[in-house]
Amino acid sequence: MKSVEEQLALIKRGADELLVEAELVAKLERGQPLRIKAGFDPTAPDLHLGHTVLINKLRQFQELGHHVIFLIGDFTGMIGDPSGKSVTRPPLTREQVLDNAETYKTQVFKILDPAKTEVAFNSTWMDKLTPADFIRLASQYTVARMLERDDFSKRYASNQSIAIHEFLYPLVQGYDSVALRADVELGGTDQKFNLLMGRELQRAYEQEPQCILTMPLLEGLDGVKKMSKSLGNYIGIQEAPGVMYSKLVSIPDTLMWRYFELLSFRSMDEIESFKKDVEAGANPRDIKIKLAEEIVARFHGEEAAANAHKSAGNRLKEGELPEDLPEVEVAAGEDLPISAVLNRAGLVKNSAVARDLLGSGGVRVDGQVVDRSYICKLGATHVIQAGKKAFAKVTLAAE
Repeated sequence: MKSVEEQLALIKRGADELLVEAELVAKLERGQPLRIKAGFDPTAPDLHLGHTVLINKLRQFQELGHHVIFLIGDFTGMIGDPSGKSVTRPPLTREQVLDNAETYKTQVFKILDPAKTEVAFNSTWMDKLTPADFIRLASQYTVARMLERDDFSKRYASNQSIAIHEFLYPLVQGYDSVALRADVELGGTDQKFNLLMGRELQRAYEQEPQCILTMPLLEGLDGVKKMSKSLGNYIGIQEAPGVMYSKLVSIPDTLMWRYFELLSFRSMDEIESFKKDVEAGANPRDIKIKLAEEIVARFHGEEAAANAHKSAGNRLKEGELPEDLPEVEVAAGEDLPISAVLNRAGLVKNSAVARDLLGSGGVRVDGQVVDRSYICKLGATHVIQAGKKAFAKVTLAAE
């Protein structure tokens, strides 16, 4: 392993806050691999670069020799994280959560080493808790403390409803740390309340409290609001190479170094050398191209990265295919309707868009216009076009 000082420098790269640094130093000084946890609720079928900020940090912990746990919140996903929400979120069904979880696993291994990653589902232990266990868990925290949380206090003050099950979310997330005996938990800055809950519950269950590392929420393409599919300022990790390349090269110059720090695996020394080049008169676009090629290569391969510039920004004629046609594998246990395949392959933003495109003749399979009755067969491979710019060679693979 690297020295404690070297590890700490990499761990803190791009981080917003580390609590408690002295405790982490003490853990690192033992010279044993730490258990590093990050949880993701599969509330949508695909990920964007904003989600990868945490996953990149997990990879850095892997490179330092620590044990990484990629926790899929199939139980918490049915509750819905209230963090930053002004209204109660509708709970997802178990089927929706599990479908999304499958796509998460294939996407995160573009970054993490599967041989060094433990994938866990929090339903494994939460489903086994008895009503008495839940009462004991709920007794560890008070309503007054819950209402100290910013989003809850605002909703309470404005007479907006707060459902009882929303109070369970931070308790369950905290209990995940108990079940996994986590040494460190990662989360976005909006997760601090939940992360601190893990420390408190570990103490209550007579465990050494975890350290928490919060990562900033990545700004979207507008450079202002956080990256979000609903805001349309995102870069999906399953988007076509040319689209991904074009978006990255077009980010504001002021955002470039933020993206390098949080998304690139280049050393900070190399990034500093890029900054000096720009200060000396280099074109910022040339530096953004380096970032774009690195990110495209990570998700689509070196060849796609080398050719991404050819199709970036091109307006494709009807029936014309891009040179860098991405290949997407969709895991399934049976034949699937085309609407489900469009969603899982990341060719549409959501089910509503899929319905609209299918209804307007905007979806082609192997060059032929199809409607929502079209069924994709398990094991088959098709070139699918959704709208004018979303293309992929999609294989429906058995789970």
